[in-house]
Amino acid sequence: MPGPAAEITAALSIPTIGIGSGAQCDGQILVLHDLLGLGGPRVPRFVRRYANLAEVIHNAVTAYAGDVQQGRFPASHETYSEE
Repeated sequence: MPGPAAEITAALSIPTIGIGSGAQCDGQILVLHDLLGLGGPRVPRFVRRYANLAEVIHNAVTAYAGDVQQGRFPASHETYSEE
């Protein structure tokens, strides 16, 4: 049995765009932050994560902070000195 999105799409002569409405629309929206895994832990059912960049970013920032706190960044080859 067709859902509302299918009925609306069939009734209109213009394209319909859905976000969580089902595949019966002419096009789909997936918010970039959701696609990249940059949202929070709660994922709406219409979201498909193609990456978990939140974890990657967290790990990178944690490593950077640790390097700064331990004096490992910046190293001499990562600075400009007056000569």
